[in-house]
Amino acid sequence: MTHIAIRVFQVAILTAWLGACGSSPHSNYYLLTAQQMPSASGQQPSLGIGPVAIPQYLNRTGLVYSKAGNQLQISSQERWAEPLEDGIERVLGLNLANLLNTENVRYFPWSAGQAPDYGIKVTILTLDASDSNATLVAEWLVYRADSGEPVNRRISQLQQALPSGPLQASQLAPVYSDLLYQLCEMIADEVKTAETPAQ
Repeated sequence: MTHIAIRVFQVAILTAWLGACGSSPHSNYYLLTAQQMPSASGQQPSLGIGPVAIPQYLNRTGLVYSKAGNQLQISSQERWAEPLEDGIERVLGLNLANLLNTENVRYFPWSAGQAPDYGIKVTILTLDASDSNATLVAEWLVYRADSGEPVNRRISQLQQALPSGPLQASQLAPVYSDLLYQLCEMIADEVKTAETPAQ
């Protein structure tokens, strides 16, 4: 093989390799979203959101969901556009602000000298989906932030049915957003009860 033929062969190999790299699947990115509602306009009650904790197996960029038995699917192309913990905290704040009609929302950690009326801690125990439904299990605490006095602590389990057929990763962000809104409704009800003067 002549020197020119070797060079042509090397260029052909390099071109094929670059073409293969360029054709690798692209990633899709997803965000959790808050429920669309009229914008909050009040200042009371003031809310402190966080900390929010998630299981370690969810602490990754790829979307995670169930396969069979105890097996998980971790997507390599379907990804969260922000850390999941941050997305949950952001959506909790937006939903609760609208449900309680307050713009006075801050995120953990806040200044000890400017504690909000209520602190809201959330620990996600399960956030998962299978072919039939999506599940959110969360332990949450509403407390008076200045004193640390608990208002209520609960573990809530929420489920939402999914369309029939194999689970698509693109379904996860919308259905998880809906489940988080349902959780926010429960939390908001506790704050409203605490704000209602005793008869």
